[in-house]
Parts: sequence; structure tokens; C-alpha cells
Amino acid sequence: MRPQLLFLCQTLPYPPDGGVWIRTYHILRLLARAFDITALCFERAPMPGSRAAHDSRAGCRALTGFADVEVFPVPQRHSRIRYAWDHACSMAMRRVYTTYLYESEPFERRLVEIVTSKRIDLVHVDSLDLASYLPLCHGIPVICTHHNVESALLRRRAAIERNEWRRAYMRHQARLMENAERYWCGRVALNVAVSDRDRESLACIAPGSRITVVPNGVDIEEFQPAGRPGAGVAFVGGLHWLPNLDALEFFGRDILPHLRAAHAPVSTRWIGSASIAETRRYRDRFDVEITGYVDDVRPFMRDAACHIVPLRAGGGTRLKILHSWAMAKPVVATSVGCEGLAAVDGGNILIRDDPKDFADAVRAVLEDRELARRLGARGRTTVEQFYSWDAIGLDLVNAYLDVARVGSTASASPLTTIGAGHGR
Repeated sequence: MRPQLLFLCQTLPYPPDGGVWIRTYHILRLLARAFDITALCFERAPMPGSRAAHDSRAGCRALTGFADVEVFPVPQRHSRIRYAWDHACSMAMRRVYTTYLYESEPFERRLVEIVTSKRIDLVHVDSLDLASYLPLCHGIPVICTHHNVESALLRRRAAIERNEWRRAYMRHQARLMENAERYWCGRVALNVAVSDRDRESLACIAPGSRITVVPNGVDIEEFQPAGRPGAGVAFVGGLHWLPNLDALEFFGRDILPHLRAAHAPVSTRWIGSASIAETRRYRDRFDVEITGYVDDVRPFMRDAACHIVPLRAGGGTRLKILHSWAMAKPVVATSVGCEGLAAVDGGNILIRDDPKDFADAVRAVLEDRELARRLGARGRTTVEQFYSWDAIGLDLVNAYLDVARVGSTASASPLTTIGAGHGR
């Protein structure tokens, strides 16, 4: 009889068209090889131009081969009063904001029904956004995925925020998030980080925590070498995520003038979701084309000669670079943009943080076909060796099975030591 896994997720992971959704979709797919899974998911966050957030039934149908999936609304999303109340509660109670964002009585009731009526061998929680539900899993081993070290991500966002009030609020949330990380990482059976860098950061926050690394991956059959050099530069990522928006501002304001001053006109395309107003604003300011949400990014990625990742904030590892490498496209990135990956400057990528140096590197790729070919070929080799989802899946499934086996023989799980401070 296969072990039973309860999969708790802050977003419906279908379609797999963005960082969190791609990773979570593949983790669910891989775990379904060894577990019978019940998944409780909150609805998808809306992205401009995408129907995914409004079609949860289609998402559930698409995932039926992997799990029994149930979807719950995020209460705040449907009430401005709830939105303000959640932020006020976070400030008053000194608990991280996501505690209140995902506070749902229907979700809680269903979770209690499952853990009291079924023999659940293991719980997967897809980030500490859902940590307030963990006391309800009393006696069941829990594995927590960390897509980023969220406290570090919030601090980076604060560092690039120009509004003083928002900057202070993000720093406050970073402190609250670090408190939650310190409290929970040592209490779950296993923490899953996406890179060695993130593992080290979590270990510093919560010494003694059990942490393993399961890197982000890429479907190397879906993302194949482009077969043609393309023209211009491209970035993949929707503007709904603040680090992507900042990357566009940084590139347009600080990098692009250097590139255009020393080169013939360079077409620049941002591939991802954006509002109509954003599309017009950045076209007028920087002459950058923003595609808006697209169902398939690959044709747009093939059209570009150079892929850029000018990120100054963010965490985890960059799926956008893995996809570019899989398509054998040359990449120029900041050090933040490629952190956590097996990135070798001058080998499979060019890494530049200074705006002029970044522009010079892009120009070199555009002008030197052999350099572009070599970077792309080594990028493809890198993903084949280290980042294929099927290769990653073996270690992932074995780690989950090991925790489930230990939990089935142990008299108590780490969660039995939970106190009231971070419970519900």
C-alpha cells in the first residue's frame, strides 16, 4: 500500500507558467510516483492576461493524474476590508503578514477532517506562508519547501524600495518572517531549500534544523535548443513580481542607454504579464516591448539573440536561466540574477553588476556569434548534468520516503513540541 501524502499549497500549481507554479507542479508530479496525494490549494493569484486564476476547475482536472485536488479562495482577494484588516493584524500581533493572508476557516475545517479521518503518513507544506496550519498536523511528520529564504527576499526588496514608508514596512515584515523561520525550521521534520546558498542562510537563522537541497529544474525535452541565433535581447518574467519590475527599471534606466549609445538599435522584449498601462508606459519610456501574458514563452525566447537577467532582488534560483540554458541561449545576468546556480562567468554565462559592464557584455554576445554559441552550448550541458527534473526527482522522492518511514516508526514527530506562540 502506497504512503499517503497531504500536500498543502498557497497557490494552485497549474498551469506551470511561472517560478513557484513550475517548481510546485513538478514536485507534485514527481511525488505522485511514490505517494497517494491529497492536495489542498489556495486559488491562484491573478496575473494580467491569464485566465488561470479564474479557471480553478480546469487546473484541478489537469492535476487529477497526480492528486485529489481541492481549491479554496483567498479571503483577502475578495475584500478590501479584509486586506486592510490583515495588515493591521500583522502590525498589532507582530506576526508575519502571510499568516493572516491565508487564514481561512473552510481550509482549516477541511484540513482537520482529513488528518482525523485518514492515515496521513507525511505532510508537504509549500512554504512557511501556511505555517499557521502546522499545529493541526500534530503527530504527522512535515516537510517544508522554501522557494526562497523569504526574510532575505523581503530585505532585498526593502533595499531597492524608494518609498520610505514601504521600505520600513518591508524591513519590519522581514524581521517577522525571520522569527517564523527561526521558530519553524527546527520543528519540521525536513526543510527543502533550492540552493546551497539558501540552505546556509536557513542554517544561520535556525541552527540545528534538518535541511536538504532540491534544486529547481527544467524539462529538457520541453525546452530544446532553439536552432537559430535570433535577434535582440529578451527577459522572461511578469511585472506582477516586484523584482522583475525593478529589473526592467534598472535595465531601461541604467543599462540600455549604454547599450544603445555604442550599438545599432537593439530590440528589447520583456516576456510576461503586465497591465495595459505598464505596457504603454515602458514602451514610451524605454522603447521596450512587453508581450503581456503568453501561454507559451518558447517562441519568444527563440526569437532573441541574448537573454538578460538584470535582477537586483529576489531569492532562490532562477528558473528563467535554466530555461534559457536548456534552449542553448546565451545569458547575461547580475550576480543576484544567477545566484544559487552552477553559473561560471565566461563559461556558461556572463555575470556583470555594473550597468556599463552589463551593456558591454550584451553587446559582445550580439556581435560575437562564436561567443554566443559557446555560452549557449555550455548552458545546455549544465542543465543536462544538474537540472533535469527527472534526475532531481530520484533524490527528492527518496528524501520524502525516508521521512515518511521514520515518521511511521517514531513515537512522536518534531511537531509535537509546538508551543502556542506561532500556532493558530
